[in-house]
Amino acid sequence: MNTNPFTSGLSENAVMITRVADRQWHALDDDLVVGRGHALHRPDGRLFVSIDAWHDAAFDRLAEAMLAHLPAPLYTVVDEADVELTAGWRRAGFTVRRREWEYVVPTDPSVTGLAAVLPPSGVTIMPAGQADEHLLRAVDRAIRDEVEATVGWESMPAEVIPRPEGDTVVDLSKYAVAAAPDHYLGLIRVVRMKRPRIGLVAVRAGEQRRGIARALLAHALETLHRSGYATAWAEVHEANQAASALFEDIGARPMSSNLELVR
Repeated sequence: MNTNPFTSGLSENAVMITRVADRQWHALDDDLVVGRGHALHRPDGRLFVSIDAWHDAAFDRLAEAMLAHLPAPLYTVVDEADVELTAGWRRAGFTVRRREWEYVVPTDPSVTGLAAVLPPSGVTIMPAGQADEHLLRAVDRAIRDEVEATVGWESMPAEVIPRPEGDTVVDLSKYAVAAAPDHYLGLIRVVRMKRPRIGLVAVRAGEQRRGIARALLAHALETLHRSGYATAWAEVHEANQAASALFEDIGARPMSSNLELVR
């Protein structure tokens, strides 16, 4: 256990910051833990930090200690409605990098208007778990390369699922695909936990504006509806107007927003 000489000077019982493990810190006030901070590398290689503290003094001392030991750039994600937490990170020198809207998405085809939606001619929607692994990984890599060459993959919703280095397809059973006879044109990933989350909808650049993304959504939402889910959730970067339009056109509504901050 390594103790760092950071004290707040803001209260009679000074806050002391202790590093309790690699990239983990505690704030102590008279031997009572009043805050915790930790850092974690996301799958894209970026280092994200988080702090849970009882009061501003503990937050500020934790941030000071962590920033002294961690390499820049550093990132964090906060609920935009959490004004106090956002203010704490701003005091630490973080600025807003991006805003991501969280949408609640109806699944009932009679609500979404997707009941009659079919894929374009020559395209078949293959349900989750039925995709060929080689072809799925090929279209995933092609789409990622296309995004990286234009707006950059970091503009896509943050992905936090741990995965082996370089492996971008975590669980094949989560993916439905839009298939041509010998290759895949697009994919949709849905994770079912406490609430279904649409983690990704993507189509090859040369195949866009043909209704493939809409057909993938129609398939995924109808599948969830048959399974008893009334709604699903999705995150959309505020700058991605096409994705926002796609979801809002089927009755989805933004319910909250997250901020990604960077220092």
